[in-house]
Amino acid sequence: MSGVAPDIQPSMPGEAKPSSNLYVRVVAALILAPLTIMVVFTGGWLWILLVTAVSIGLFYEWHAIVNTRREPAVFAIGVIALELIGLALWFGWTGVAFTAAVIAPSMIAFLATERREWNVGGFLYAAAALIASVLVRLDPANGFYALVYPLLIVWVTDIGGYFAGRAFGGPKLAPRISPKKTWAGAIGGVVLSIVIALAATAIGWGRFVPMLLIAIVLSIVSQFGDLFESWVKRRFGVKDSSQIIPGHGGLLDRLDGFVAAIVFAAIFGFMRGGLDGAGRGFMIW
Repeated sequence: MSGVAPDIQPSMPGEAKPSSNLYVRVVAALILAPLTIMVVFTGGWLWILLVTAVSIGLFYEWHAIVNTRREPAVFAIGVIALELIGLALWFGWTGVAFTAAVIAPSMIAFLATERREWNVGGFLYAAAALIASVLVRLDPANGFYALVYPLLIVWVTDIGGYFAGRAFGGPKLAPRISPKKTWAGAIGGVVLSIVIALAATAIGWGRFVPMLLIAIVLSIVSQFGDLFESWVKRRFGVKDSSQIIPGHGGLLDRLDGFVAAIVFAAIFGFMRGGLDGAGRGFMIW
């Protein structure tokens, strides 16, 4: 999850100790982060394949959380639509991708036997993550930087939030949604994102003021994404979306902040640079 990390409570008998959990989180991050950067750098079909698979995983976890029983037809429609969106984006058929993203929710709503709005919402969440991640990377000149920058901001927001929350504790950020998250963690995440803005400016990714503003906004947006996912899980009485990533939980747990950040980046970039220049519109001011 991103930012606003909890201050750690003493472990109960039978629970994993915080230090042990931190070790697992660090090892998983050291493996996954370089692999992610490598795939982002490669771009093209490899990146689209990865984000399509991840979006299906997001939909699967959401589907498992919100439904009291499996809805095979609903899940199948969602998976087929996400695969079609990924394939269409691969071939540059953005019209087909957006058409699938529009039609599939109606089919899901028709087929769902319970909680239609939640099933539709889960598909839209996964589809938005997929489309935004691909569109931002499509820009041949700026796509890599436009995608890596949100990734770095989300990661350091998570790290800064975790350690600031542990070190300072203090008032809770949203006790009814996520009782362990603190304002110290939220601020710590934003502060560390400013460090990334300084580094990005130093290596020539952009001018300082735009990089600073983007970093702060992305950090805050990612923390809202974290809180949103926490609210969904609390609404349905779930602690982790799954256990697919050691020390981190599920894909929803790990990518909640990134989904919010990349969707924001894609919308902002599209407004300034158009459909084929979302990366440029996001990064170049």
